[in-house]
Amino acid sequence: MQPESCDIGLIGLAVMGQNLVLNMNDHGYKVAVFNRTVSKVDDFIQHEAAGTQVVGAHSIEELIGALKRPRRVMMMVKAGDTVDQVIDELTPHLEKGDIIIDGGNSHYPDTNRRTRDLAAKGILFVGTGVSGGEEGARHGPSIMPGGNPAAWPHVKEIFQSIAAKVEDGTPCCDWVGEEGAGHYVKMVHNGIEYGDMQLIAEAYDVLKSIGGLSNVELADTFSEWNAGELQSFLIEITANIFRKKDPDTGKDLVDLIVDAAAAKGTGKWTVQDAAEIGAPVPTVASSVEARLISSDRAGRAAASKLLVGPSGPSGSVDKKKLISDVRAALYAAKACSYAQGMNLLRAASNLRNWGINLGELARIWKGGCIIRAQFLGRIKEAYDRDANLPNLLIDPGFRKELAERQNGWRSTVTQAINAGVPVMTMGGSLGYYDSIRREHLPANLTQAQRDYFGAHTYERLDKPGTFHTEWFAK
Repeated sequence: MQPESCDIGLIGLAVMGQNLVLNMNDHGYKVAVFNRTVSKVDDFIQHEAAGTQVVGAHSIEELIGALKRPRRVMMMVKAGDTVDQVIDELTPHLEKGDIIIDGGNSHYPDTNRRTRDLAAKGILFVGTGVSGGEEGARHGPSIMPGGNPAAWPHVKEIFQSIAAKVEDGTPCCDWVGEEGAGHYVKMVHNGIEYGDMQLIAEAYDVLKSIGGLSNVELADTFSEWNAGELQSFLIEITANIFRKKDPDTGKDLVDLIVDAAAAKGTGKWTVQDAAEIGAPVPTVASSVEARLISSDRAGRAAASKLLVGPSGPSGSVDKKKLISDVRAALYAAKACSYAQGMNLLRAASNLRNWGINLGELARIWKGGCIIRAQFLGRIKEAYDRDANLPNLLIDPGFRKELAERQNGWRSTVTQAINAGVPVMTMGGSLGYYDSIRREHLPANLTQAQRDYFGAHTYERLDKPGTFHTEWFAK
């Protein structure tokens, strides 16, 4: 191996790591690779990376020796202790000004800590979100880097070269903010993704359980939606899923898949941090809860034999109207999900002085990532009109769109409730919309109760000050 000849090193050769390496190679960068299971390095060089300029290293020391200065090392390893272990192995071989990049889904407080600890040693740390799955990593992901800003000039060209591009060729990658901002943005991105996926699942359930749509009809419906305002990666793949046959049985594959959804840390972290800083995210929270409920299949099977619900849809259903209503509901609820995510990002950015640009995030997410959608163009336009928009839903464009769709949205949720079809997330989005559009909420009663049992005090509408009432007094 020629010393100091490689532009960047990458540790972790699972599929995402391999695909990022091949993407970098395609864009003219020479990459050195290492994996703890060293045999995986040789296998990758001999197969997937055959014929490329990718070089394999059999030790951390060999990897570092292959890199140009300042050395850039990207980790694609499991979040948590493994990241710290790899950093500990790297740092004895690095010099001041060298750069370590964490491309996994690390929790942002860990990235805050690592950025500060490594800065004290003169090493620059970048925590970057990478979205787009295996295909995105190979052909152009959405990349959300944050960390030590001194590192950005040294990684900008590589990241923006390999990132997805929007219509005008602009890369879906830009600097997000300091310390854990990049991983925080990816965390919230994943939270929005949870909400989006659950909303689509509930739309499917309503159309199938109430409308009686076959999988062919569902595929056609989602394909039609993907040609309009709901166009997105998730809607597109949903249409494809309904058409897929199981090669062994010839049956529709979707009907053979166990109805228990897995959940990793990012959705839970989003909800936890939102609660911590006081930013409501009911769409995301209910989507996490829906996954948790789905995972208890044995409990649901037992309860289904004991708990009584409605008998199901009564009378004939107008399929065409139901499809129209569900389309409206899905769009409106999706808008609420993004509004909540953007509000959370703004609150976190203000609290932690990250300077996150919400309009730029919408642009970064327009290509490459799992939540890429035509919809994001309208979000960017909203923040371009007003960078300090307090809530996405009060933008004139979104205000009009939700007003036009709310009858279909309400009809969908009502029909689902009457038929006993759970719409936790679609209904949660509607509850959010109705809450923020109300000038008065029943929290006055809540405050009275809190003062009654705990002397927590309250404020009054008719005069200034803080008050406590002796509720027991006669």
